[in-house]
Amino acid sequence: MSFGVVEGDPDGLTVAEIEGHPFGQISFTTQRWALADVRLLSPILPSKVVCVGRNYADHAAELGNEVPKEPLLFLKPSTSVIGPRDAIRLPPQSKQVEHEAELAVVIGPPGARRADRAAAERAIFGYTCANDVTARDLQKADVQFTRAKGFDSFCPLGPWITTGLDVGDLEVRCEVNEEVRQLGRTKDLVFDVPTLVSYVSHVMTLLPGDVILTGTPAGVSPIMAGDNVVVRVEGIGDLANPVVALD
Repeated sequence: MSFGVVEGDPDGLTVAEIEGHPFGQISFTTQRWALADVRLLSPILPSKVVCVGRNYADHAAELGNEVPKEPLLFLKPSTSVIGPRDAIRLPPQSKQVEHEAELAVVIGPPGARRADRAAAERAIFGYTCANDVTARDLQKADVQFTRAKGFDSFCPLGPWITTGLDVGDLEVRCEVNEEVRQLGRTKDLVFDVPTLVSYVSHVMTLLPGDVILTGTPAGVSPIMAGDNVVVRVEGIGDLANPVVALD
């Protein structure tokens, strides 16, 4: 298990292994593989996943909520993180688990603490796709979000981290069994990415590798065992996960 850099063109992508972690000066080993021969794990295992609720007005409206005046924060545990092609496991406690396609921000060194907007932008290492899987019935029953959002496998991330990306206006899409369920654009975020990073950093120190989920557009809907869920963010790639029942 190691970090690598995806190289080449879409018809011949390869993975070049790097020494250690991807932060700072990268040093390559001599190992190279075809992307098709590599099992991709979650591109990062954060110390915490900070999520932002109701950050698209249309999603807030579909759940009957007001758009918050400040970013609405909650956390997912690191144990909820899985990678591409790993299974989303439906817990028996819930009868209504739903997908939430999101752009995810990955924090780089030295992290961020009480960062202004410029420092927040410098703290961003890159971006990946995320699925903020949610047990909607438990969320409504509990009022707060911890149980509904925190089950093992409820935070797929991937397929990789893209750096140097302008995220001002990207398409965010979710397909279930090739049916489009969500389709939004990051230009419609209520609070943009630098604002979110700065805001979170005034609450808690962001460490290198931490992840911020920026919110989901309208169209969230239930997923069931046997489904295949694909989150796609323009400029990044596809994050696909099968869904299975957990006995």
